[in-house]
Amino acid sequence: MTNVKFKFASMKPVMMAAVCVSMMAAPVAAKPPLRDVAKIDNALLDLGIADRIRKNCPSISARLFKAVSYLRSLNNEAKSLGYSDAEIEAYTDSDAEKDRMRARGAAFFKSKGVDTSDPQSYCALGRAEIQKGSRIGSLLKAN
Repeated sequence: MTNVKFKFASMKPVMMAAVCVSMMAAPVAAKPPLRDVAKIDNALLDLGIADRIRKNCPSISARLFKAVSYLRSLNNEAKSLGYSDAEIEAYTDSDAEKDRMRARGAAFFKSKGVDTSDPQSYCALGRAEIQKGSRIGSLLKAN
């Protein structure tokens, strides 16, 4: 019986060290790039699409207060996921990310049949998004 106590007692420091090391490793786990956080990335795409619709359609404008509030909530969401202001700014200011978002936006407009040379084509999409109550539509209002 004493031999069993001795074996357990001699393993206790090893077990404690293993627990400490695993606890220290958890916060160090790498976060995915913000572009891979779908909730953030897709929401920014929708903001960009709504912005392009309102800039190209004379009969639709932005719900600016709602857009700014939504953008702040995305910033807060990214921070709650552990991203720093510098990481968020690097993502939103990156020319490569802007180009990627423009390409995604172009693909979205193409999939919806928008003729980018025709303002009324943007208007039709904007009205449809407003009617659906989509996130894009919620950022727009018909004049």
